[in-house]
Amino acid sequence: VRSTSQLLSRSLSAVALKPPETLTDESLSSRAAPRSLTSFIPSRSFQTSTASRDIDTAAKFIGAGAATVGVAGSGAGIGTVFGSLIIGYARNPSLKQQLFSYAILGFALSEAMGLFCLMVAFLILFAM
Repeated sequence: VRSTSQLLSRSLSAVALKPPETLTDESLSSRAAPRSLTSFIPSRSFQTSTASRDIDTAAKFIGAGAATVGVAGSGAGIGTVFGSLIIGYARNPSLKQQLFSYAILGFALSEAMGLFCLMVAFLILFAM
């Protein structure tokens, strides 16, 4: 954007600071088809080559794989929750019901994070 705005400002300032000239038939014919300001802006065409498509596909798979790593974290979290439940029950068996309700809550939250990671992986693969 910066180079384009510099290009536009240079061309406009060159036109504005130009001394007035006498109008002749030659100058009128050269001004008959002025270039629009958009012709100064460099245009980009979309890359649709085979190599570009392969790079996009590889990036999709890498992104989906990276998003799937969170599912392993969810499994580790569930193991930690139930391991802590067993340790807590062994220390104080009278808190069995309260510990179990906390364990179920921890399991649900950990599983939800894993499902969110899996959802992002599927979105990367099939929606992009």
